[in-house]
Amino acid sequence: MNIQVAVLCDAATDDNGKLNLLGAFDTIYARELPAIHPQCAVALRVTFLGGDEGKRQLKLNFVDADGHAIMSPIEIPVEVVLPEDMHFGTRNFIINIQQLKFDEPGLYSVDLSLDEQSQASIPLLVKHVPPPPPA
Repeated sequence: MNIQVAVLCDAATDDNGKLNLLGAFDTIYARELPAIHPQCAVALRVTFLGGDEGKRQLKLNFVDADGHAIMSPIEIPVEVVLPEDMHFGTRNFIINIQQLKFDEPGLYSVDLSLDEQSQASIPLLVKHVPPPPPA
């Protein structure tokens, strides 16, 4: 397995195997805490090889800097089957997430694993930027 793209973004679509991304980001600026990010997506483009065939389990964990989950893990069963005339197969995965809550500023990440083996980590920084005091 080879992860070609792993990104946090505002939105993503799959158009007949083409992965379309809108607004990739790695920092959230929050005026108040806890911060609620209303909508985002994790977009993945993964290439599977012959040795990857079979039933697999893709898992995403949103964690804080200490490795504590900030939401329940997202588990995606994946059946990898390659036609005989293909040496590899590429698939796009788009996981839409709503109302993502951050209690504290700091470093977070989206950790990706396949069959409990770590494959990638997408960093995310949450910065607290309070509104300026009234004049």
